[in-house]
Amino acid sequence: MLELRQINKSYTGGLQVLSDLSYTLDAGEYVAIMGDSGVGKSTLLNLIAGLDTPDSGEVLIDGAAISSLDDNAATRLRREQFGFVFQAFHVLPHLTLQQNIALPLLLNGVSIDGVEKMLAAVGLQGRGDHFPRQLSGGELQRVAIARALIHHPKLVLADEPTGNLDPDTAHEVLMLMRTEIKANGASGILVTHSKAAAATADRVLMLTKAGLHPLAADQTS
Repeated sequence: MLELRQINKSYTGGLQVLSDLSYTLDAGEYVAIMGDSGVGKSTLLNLIAGLDTPDSGEVLIDGAAISSLDDNAATRLRREQFGFVFQAFHVLPHLTLQQNIALPLLLNGVSIDGVEKMLAAVGLQGRGDHFPRQLSGGELQRVAIARALIHHPKLVLADEPTGNLDPDTAHEVLMLMRTEIKANGASGILVTHSKAAAATADRVLMLTKAGLHPLAADQTS
């Protein structure tokens, strides 16, 4: 589904953050990526999403290199095939919950059927007419998850999605995200510094200067 092929990336100023990184994510697989601050976890997500470009190497989705796409095609790929969940939610305050969740469907020009069902799936049934200001942080993240999954993306990318939440709410949100990713038949990548968060994924990978390496179960506890 996703293949990273000998990715190299340096920060402005020449500091190399990713070096000759290769990895393959299979369809239906949900992995967590951990690593020290500054090692390049968020940079890697941006490269996968096509929001940034590697200095060398290729990011391939279903065998097609993102770098071979023009801007319109890359935007269409992100809009149709990717779902994004961020730490800061990025829920639009002037739209209702229903309107926020329906955004990917509207952008893709498809029917907005299914929004109420998705609201129910994330525990917000009957609240579609509410505005973000009426929700708690955990509820806002539920909206963000619903929005990321409403269009049945092939790949969900989550960047520290529970960093602003208390531990109990974080666990609840993470299990919800896992359940919905699996129910939608999607693949997922969760970037996190939290071992508890990482443990909700199928596998945990550690990003270091030497690349991505699987962690044993006893290293995530």
